[in-house]
Amino acid sequence: MSSANKKRIVDEKEGENPEDLKSFDKELRPDNFADYVGQENIKDNLSILLTAARERKHPPEHLLFYGPPGLGKTTLAHLIGKETGAPVRATSGPAIERVADLAAVLTNLTPGEILFIDEIHRLNKTIEEVLYPAMESGSLDIIIGKGPSARTIELPLPPFTLIGATTRIAMVSSPLRSRFSGGVFRLDFYTEEEIAKIIKRSAKILGVSLDEEGSKVIAKRSRFTPRTANFLLKRARDFAQVKRKELNKETIGEAFEMLGVDDMGLFPSDRLFLKSLIEKFSGGPVGLSTLAAALSEDVGTIEEFNEPYLLQIGFIERTPRGRQTTKTAEEHMKKHGVKSKTNKLL
Repeated sequence: MSSANKKRIVDEKEGENPEDLKSFDKELRPDNFADYVGQENIKDNLSILLTAARERKHPPEHLLFYGPPGLGKTTLAHLIGKETGAPVRATSGPAIERVADLAAVLTNLTPGEILFIDEIHRLNKTIEEVLYPAMESGSLDIIIGKGPSARTIELPLPPFTLIGATTRIAMVSSPLRSRFSGGVFRLDFYTEEEIAKIIKRSAKILGVSLDEEGSKVIAKRSRFTPRTANFLLKRARDFAQVKRKELNKETIGEAFEMLGVDDMGLFPSDRLFLKSLIEKFSGGPVGLSTLAAALSEDVGTIEEFNEPYLLQIGFIERTPRGRQTTKTAEEHMKKHGVKSKTNKLL
């Protein structure tokens, strides 16, 4: 690459190049439990578990984290690795397609290593059954051959810790769930105060100046989720940089208006969801599959992205007959020009 091209892609900040920028998402993750904001109950439990394991000079027991996306499940796995001094090998449920894939991963682990499996609910049953003895007795049962000549070989595995993460705990089978002897922990949504602390730390890492009011504006629209908060912070930073403006409350408001994020943290897809529910189905109740078809959207996307936050802020309700809006949601959507066709909630 020519020196001219190199100069062109260098950021305005001195010494910041594309290689530095690629690591920003990782840099925003806490380096230790002291910097990890929120989830106090989980941190207290992990502190006891990790301290006890260290005193016994034994790898921590297997752990399972679950909750909506973006709450810090992956971050916790990496923090446990740093706390124990063990390397973390990360993979995901969809990536382990065959028993041979799992066997290759397990047999190549070093003693004390942490295996992190994201989206563990997407492991198929055959692979789960191979995982059971690996978690319980530290061995891998491999069947060689077929028919009457088939035989089973038991391969010993080095001591390791399995950490699983899932957004759909109900899809993790009961036998697999019961083998997480270290505990099954649910990550809760964060408070606005906790999100504000996370934003201030991220702003410092990103090298941007952000006052108290600005952090509160972002926190209010963060959907109580650190990942969303960091996304909004970076987009507001970009807007302020391009428009040559100071990153303050007013500039952040302009950036969010351009992104389509309203004062309740609703994204365009959230408002489209509510608009369809109100205008096409008179506020509900309506089945999720019917609603997804009307929106030309995947059911999984609605369940994982839209619904958790809308339920959290009381904009929708789940009933035996389907989803329906609340009075609060209809009043909010009136600000966006959406009128209810029924007076059942007003």
